[in-house]
Amino acid sequence: MANITFKNNPVTLLGNEVKVGDKAPDFTVLANDLSQVSLADSKGSVRLISVVPSLDTGVCDAQTRRFNEEAAGLGNVNILTISVDLPFAQARWCGANGIENVQTLSDHRDLSFGEAYGVAIKELRLLARAVFVVDSNDTVTYVEYVSEATNHPNYEAALEAAKAAK
Repeated sequence: MANITFKNNPVTLLGNEVKVGDKAPDFTVLANDLSQVSLADSKGSVRLISVVPSLDTGVCDAQTRRFNEEAAGLGNVNILTISVDLPFAQARWCGANGIENVQTLSDHRDLSFGEAYGVAIKELRLLARAVFVVDSNDTVTYVEYVSEATNHPNYEAALEAAKAAK
């Protein structure tokens, strides 16, 4: 498993670490309207999955805004931002911040995504910061588990991976 810290304190990640070349695990999360969303719902398209601990924090806010701004230049790439924030809080945050190009999804109910991708933080019931790119054939083509949860991911590498995925 990836070694992750949160505010420089080691944390335990639940689930299985995902690696480049793996078949992307399916999951079930909630959209802002409480409908269920799974990876299979976007089958046939490239997915950039941006994982954040909470949208209401500085780095998570910046990460989601950055991918929202870059979305137009990515063509047929679906950007999913997943956190354990409640769907209502995600909808409020998106509305207040003009976020329209990424889909925010909540893993608060049962950590289906967090455990499937090895990013559920046992001690905090939050998700560790990470970025995954899944191609149109459901193969993982890019993985970044950010070693310190309060740091930014490598935006350029993730965006390039999304552009290269088919």
